Amino acid sequence: MELNLIDERGQSAGALNASDALFGREYNEALVHQLVTAYMANARCGDRAQLTRAEVRHSTKKPFRQKGTGRARAGMTSSPVWRGGGRAFPNKPDENFSQKVNRKMYRAGIAAILSRLAKDGRLSVVEGLSVDAPKTRILAGKLKSMGMTDRVLIISPIVDDNLWLSARNLSNVLVLEPQQADPVSLIRFDRVLMTRDAVKTFEEMYA
Repeated sequence: MELNLIDERGQSAGALNASDALFGREYNEALVHQLVTAYMANARCGDRAQLTRAEVRHSTKKPFRQKGTGRARAGMTSSPVWRGGGRAFPNKPDENFSQKVNRKMYRAGIAAILSRLAKDGRLSVVEGLSVDAPKTRILAGKLKSMGMTDRVLIISPIVDDNLWLSARNLSNVLVLEPQQADPVSLIRFDRVLMTRDAVKTFEEMYA
């Protein structure tokens, strides 16, 4: 699999031979959907606390007599079928939303996403990306010269302070290391810009 290599001015700088297993894989939509769903579910935390019928404030007095009213018999107003009563199966803060994803599935899902990005032309590889000073204007100018005007995910194995500080104030730019790249970020951004060394790191991790 050959990936187009560009320089910091956006001009073609040749081709980069990449792993077919990582960048030339067929897209598996069901696997990617499962991977993204599990990743987002694992990021959730229990922040809901509903009350059971034993925890709501209520009176233990029988609401009305047992017979003769024509209504269904009731013993307490804390019943889940009553308005203001407790929940039968309440949500609690210790609720666990995590989903298990096998390592083989995760590797295949990442490879499918990268292959789709390369096929759709949303993946670009640059020889190297560095910023001389922590200036947002400098990084924004480089991305504009490379034609990266949409939301851009920059992946570099070495993220120095200048690059990170330069991208911090750009709302449409995120800088990550290959180990930090997750399925949601790879899909969410319109363009993905990798350095040559980042491609090699991905091949060592997933290929």
